[in-house]
Amino acid sequence: MADTECRNQTAITEFILLGFGKLPDLQILLFLVFLVIYFGTVAANTLIVVLVVTDWHLHTPMYFLLGNLSCLETCYTSTILPRMLASLLTGDKAISVSGCFTQFFFSAFLAATECYLLAVMSYDRYLAICKPLHYSTLMNTRFCLQLAAGSWVNGCLAPAILVLFLSQLIFSGPIEIDHFYCDSIPLMELSCSDTHLVILLDFTIACVFTLPPFLLTLTSYACIIATILRIPSASGRERAFSTCSSHLIVVTVFYGTIMIVYLLPKHETLQELNKVFSLCYTVLTPLLNPLIYSLRNREVKAALSKAVRKCGFHKTMQRLRDNNLN
Repeated sequence: MADTECRNQTAITEFILLGFGKLPDLQILLFLVFLVIYFGTVAANTLIVVLVVTDWHLHTPMYFLLGNLSCLETCYTSTILPRMLASLLTGDKAISVSGCFTQFFFSAFLAATECYLLAVMSYDRYLAICKPLHYSTLMNTRFCLQLAAGSWVNGCLAPAILVLFLSQLIFSGPIEIDHFYCDSIPLMELSCSDTHLVILLDFTIACVFTLPPFLLTLTSYACIIATILRIPSASGRERAFSTCSSHLIVVTVFYGTIMIVYLLPKHETLQELNKVFSLCYTVLTPLLNPLIYSLRNREVKAALSKAVRKCGFHKTMQRLRDNNLN
């Protein structure tokens, strides 16, 4: 009966993403902050991709996967921040229903792919530390390409299935989404259709597609830590840990913030806190990842220094210093 009444109502054509509308006096400041973050994220991740492609010292499985991750982060932040920036600048918070589904698909696709890529990167570190003599044989170029391609394909499947079912729901009002981007749970809450099946599907997909890479990541690092602790010398332990510490920080930040967001009670009073933690893994993590890898990785820093020397920046700076001295 409820579904019949729902179908008889006029379907809506757009949603309203409330975003940070409760802070009207800070809209311009937020716009400037997010604009700097967006350009910084795109520039830093693009730089990592360029370094991995151009420097032959970085033509290894570890850095090939890092290049994939940086490419993903650039795309991920571009699915959310440009729309948010336009809303902050113009005050137009409307997004079409199809646009909302599209944004959800790409954000979910890239988030799921990141789960798989992080798992593959942790497996790569496991082989390098726990099975160093067999590393080059096990993690060969072909296998590395297959793992990266499989991460992108698997990341696409789950959101495609979920969006297919979400598109069958009927939306006739209300139209306000108290978030800064389209997510599955807020969308289902707005539907007047029976959403029990879609909620069950969402939970099943989350378990089937995202739990295995998470468990693989945990298992890989459990083995890595156990192996490092068995190394007798302190310098050996430090050297082994330095090869995976950057990735471990990235994994902790990514999964930690996601768990907080989805395990946080869905009370109205906690909604703003939920947005803050959502910002951490959708906006701040893509910015921090290249900084973490570049600041804590000697090979990346060496490649960056070499690229700067090739561009002649150091000669320009030297001439400027000489001119100042004269």
